[in-house]
Amino acid sequence: MAKVTKDTMIGELLQIDENVAPLLLNIGMHCLGCPSSQMETIEQAAAVHGIDPDGLVDDINDFLASQAS
Repeated sequence: MAKVTKDTMIGELLQIDENVAPLLLNIGMHCLGCPSSQMETIEQAAAVHGIDPDGLVDDINDFLASQAS
C-alpha cells in the first residue's frame, strides 16, 4: 500500500490512486486539473485552502488503506 506525506505532490497522489479526487474535491480543492496544482505538495495545497496538512495526510492515508483492503 502506498503512503503519502505532506511532501507528496498532488499530481503524484492522483497517479497513486485517482479515486482520492472526490476526497479532495469535497474539502474545496477544485483545482485538481490545473497544471500548477499538479506540482504543489499536499502541504502547500492544504495551506492555500486553510486545511491542516497533517490531518489531510492522515485522511488520505486512511482512504488509501481502505482501498487496499
